[in-house]
Amino acid sequence: MVKQVADLFSDVYRGKKVLVTGDTGFKGSWLSIWLKHLGAEVYGFALPPRTKDDNFVRCGLNEIVHHRDGDIRDSAALLKFAKEVKPDIAFHLAAQALVLDSYKNPSETFETNVMGTVRFFEMVRSVPSIKAALNVTSDKCYQNNEWVWGYRENDPMGGSDPYSASKGAAEIITSSYLTSFFRSENECSVASVRAGNVIGGGDWADHRIIPDFFRAVRQNKPLVIRHPLAIRPWQFVLEPLRGYLMLGQKLFDNGKAYSGGWNFGPPASGTLPVKKIIEAMILHLKQGSYECPESSSVVHETLNLRLDISKAFTYLGWHPVLDLDETIRCTVAGYESEFGKDVNVMACRIKQIIDYTDRVQSNV
Repeated sequence: MVKQVADLFSDVYRGKKVLVTGDTGFKGSWLSIWLKHLGAEVYGFALPPRTKDDNFVRCGLNEIVHHRDGDIRDSAALLKFAKEVKPDIAFHLAAQALVLDSYKNPSETFETNVMGTVRFFEMVRSVPSIKAALNVTSDKCYQNNEWVWGYRENDPMGGSDPYSASKGAAEIITSSYLTSFFRSENECSVASVRAGNVIGGGDWADHRIIPDFFRAVRQNKPLVIRHPLAIRPWQFVLEPLRGYLMLGQKLFDNGKAYSGGWNFGPPASGTLPVKKIIEAMILHLKQGSYECPESSSVVHETLNLRLDISKAFTYLGWHPVLDLDETIRCTVAGYESEFGKDVNVMACRIKQIIDYTDRVQSNV
């Protein structure tokens, strides 16, 4: 079964040293699990986990990856670690990832997401063993005009709130480094990746609608929905991660032809208002409730956001394989594994990766 998983990426990760910044985060921990399952030697650099519920902790990742506590803003510590490791491939996921927190502490958000990106690419420039580097940003990097159609990779970057602005700036920085320092074939191949609202078990971040829902279920309280009609592109965590891993393989094997920005979003049917996604979660989980206060938060959040994934489909052969119902089912199953007593959460994560891989293979 491991061989079947590896076939998705031409077995490129087996035996490779892969650096993952932000490995203690939600997507970073899932990516580390998948890479380890593919036979990679995973090296993580990130702040310590925030809580005992974090996916990194529940899966015991500190025992199977080579993790180093560190702040992405600390260029000396990051460079020292990378020079010790001499990785072949690097994924940058260390970030301040929450819109509301960006309003509370905009300075830290810009320092982490903007200068953290600079620190990452300066490290890549200084470690010649790295042949492929991917910067993971967000669908919120685009200047959002509340369009009903999806944003394409060549649409303008921007952002009204500090978080979105920091991600737009991180994309501009990536483009600048790509043009200025990574153009030659003998230099590292660089890309950036943008995904929608990524959901799945193991995400317990504050001020995110799905973690907030499962926290409310735990506490037997109704979820308070700030923006019930906000439209978001929902996707199970393994969908964009497959895109990142496919792109990493192409960058490593083929070089500059795959540099630049890439969108990995759900199909049109995966774009749904917040209220509807919570109603679907309640239906699958068979418990939970919500309420919508009359007065919404004064903090600005975009109401309509979609990604155009034509580029990934055309040039990578990537497309989402899970419909919305399956995305919700996989997400609920991931959280339910954490609710059970004496459950091996890591084994549940691996099973979801294997089941998902089987689904991808059946769609080829």
